[in-house]
Amino acid sequence: MICCLSSLSTCVANLELKVKKNIIFRSGSNDLFKPIAGFSILLLTAWSMQILSIRFSQLLFIFFVLFALWPVARKAWRKSLEGNIFSMETLMSFASLGALMINAVHEAAVVLWLFHIGESLEHYATQRARAGVSSLMAIMPETVMLLDDGILRAVPVSQLKPGDEIEIAPGGRLPADAILQDSMAAFDESALTGESLPVEYAKGQQIYAGSVIVDRVCRFIVTSEQGCNAIDRILKLIDEADAHKSPTERFIDVFSRTYTPIIALLSMMVMIIPPFFYDQPWDMWFYRGLAVMLIGCPCALVISVPAAITSGLAAAARRGILIKGGAALEKLAEIKVIAMDKTGTLTEGRPTVVCVITDKPDDEDRVLSLAAGVEEGSSHPLAQAIIRQARKRFNDYPIAGNRQALSGQGVKGDIDGRDVNVMAPTFAPPFAPDSILQGETERLQDAGLTVVVVALENVPLGIIALQDTLRVDAKKTIQALTAMNVDSLMLTGDNPRAAAAIAGQLGMKYQAGLLPRHKVEAVYLQQIAAPTAMVGDGINDAPALRAADIGIAMSGGTDVALETADVALTHDRLAGLPELLHLARRTRTIIGQNVTISIGLKIIFLLTSMLGVTGLWVAILADSGATVVVTFNALRLLRTEKTLPQMILKENS
Repeated sequence: MICCLSSLSTCVANLELKVKKNIIFRSGSNDLFKPIAGFSILLLTAWSMQILSIRFSQLLFIFFVLFALWPVARKAWRKSLEGNIFSMETLMSFASLGALMINAVHEAAVVLWLFHIGESLEHYATQRARAGVSSLMAIMPETVMLLDDGILRAVPVSQLKPGDEIEIAPGGRLPADAILQDSMAAFDESALTGESLPVEYAKGQQIYAGSVIVDRVCRFIVTSEQGCNAIDRILKLIDEADAHKSPTERFIDVFSRTYTPIIALLSMMVMIIPPFFYDQPWDMWFYRGLAVMLIGCPCALVISVPAAITSGLAAAARRGILIKGGAALEKLAEIKVIAMDKTGTLTEGRPTVVCVITDKPDDEDRVLSLAAGVEEGSSHPLAQAIIRQARKRFNDYPIAGNRQALSGQGVKGDIDGRDVNVMAPTFAPPFAPDSILQGETERLQDAGLTVVVVALENVPLGIIALQDTLRVDAKKTIQALTAMNVDSLMLTGDNPRAAAAIAGQLGMKYQAGLLPRHKVEAVYLQQIAAPTAMVGDGINDAPALRAADIGIAMSGGTDVALETADVALTHDRLAGLPELLHLARRTRTIIGQNVTISIGLKIIFLLTSMLGVTGLWVAILADSGATVVVTFNALRLLRTEKTLPQMILKENS
């Protein structure tokens, strides 16, 4: 028997070495349950030995209890030194030692075994919630082909810096944020946005790290510093989010700190009052007091909210939505109004030429080429739109000399010695009485288009109408929000006619001609009636983003907007808004379910434990069972499902 005990001690010592390496509390899924397997084998051995020797079996049970209690007691001691005297580990330690004192070794062993299983499942759930985001790092390539003096050579990704030119073959993954140098290419962005279909990008557009090239060899110019690409930003924001607890999390933390000492006091009262004041059996009430102490452990309650919050944050990140903390996620569930900027948010922020109108139909090409020649070299969005249209239509056009910008009015220059002006209608030369241009200008402006007049030698030749195009998913997004009983409001600095045209197409309310301070005032007025979110992309939107209950930035916007906002839509998918609100509401529902399950089971089993209906192992099984239920309930948020917003978006596509 001594030899057997010695051999068993050696095996257990090896297992304890793993415990010292913190395998029990590690997050690796393969190693996470190895100690549980060891504990289970040891417990089964102790139970099996009852056939051969009751006494030896009893010794094994005592040994198992002390061994399984060691990591729990050590953690309890560490927490007590940090000021957390009444931790769940402390209650577990006292209850296990108390069970040993009254010779309830079998139940003490089962209690500790179940506790370790619950701990492992809790860590497994947390790992699963973060795995979807952390796994992004694993998909990044380690090397990339760098173009150096016209020669391609493989270099470590860690050596890339902004300005480097790289080449990636089909099926390769972009290791950094970069600008596409080829005319057109398709990219699989499913790792970042969850979108299964490839997305096409044109030359000069920004592509984010983690995107996979689908159809051709492409070259790129790197734009991100090391550690600052799209995936790095996602991981950083998730880490920061974990540090920002939601209001419910903070309440549960405060509640637990008060609740646990009360449970310890109640347990002591159950142990002492009946034997001392009512002459009841000491053993019976001491046992019931231990059961109360165990069922009172707030394990399930403590994990119920953070498990749901972490799962919600990870699920959002999988959809290309970054939420800066649990507080923002909970607040999103309350949003009833979403205010949106127009340019760059509801629209592409990239005007296009809609039409060219002249008194003589054959003059359209001439008017466009003259306008492009004068606008050449300008960075103004309207100028760029005219130049793009001219380059599509002509191989070449004359470039004006002596080009000059007229502040707030337009531009002028000379072509072949003749003055050419491209002006706003207000500052342009008057139209001829018999010209159709005056009527067409008014009609187009009433429709919300921007009109410029092209004049040669101070005589109007024609007009060019331009319009900022709607995002492809803008209308479907507004419809989805309306179906979710969320009101939409457009806040823009643009002129009322242009704003009315866009708002009319989308079926939403609008306020136009707003300066940044006016947008802030508009957000404050909305907040009086209902919780309000603001969506924007520019520097001028930053004050309103900060003023709103929740600020949501489009990732294609300015750094100021992204830093100010509580949420970032990483790939400018406006359709992410209804998905975001739906996810926030699901998270709130699951938090409510978890808290109800945790508290409900506590109340039921506290009563049954005091009445002697349930014992120690049932108490801890109920607590561990509740922990398992709430963690796996929270993990439902990670499942891909066809949500209401997704169905609406699909039906309207």
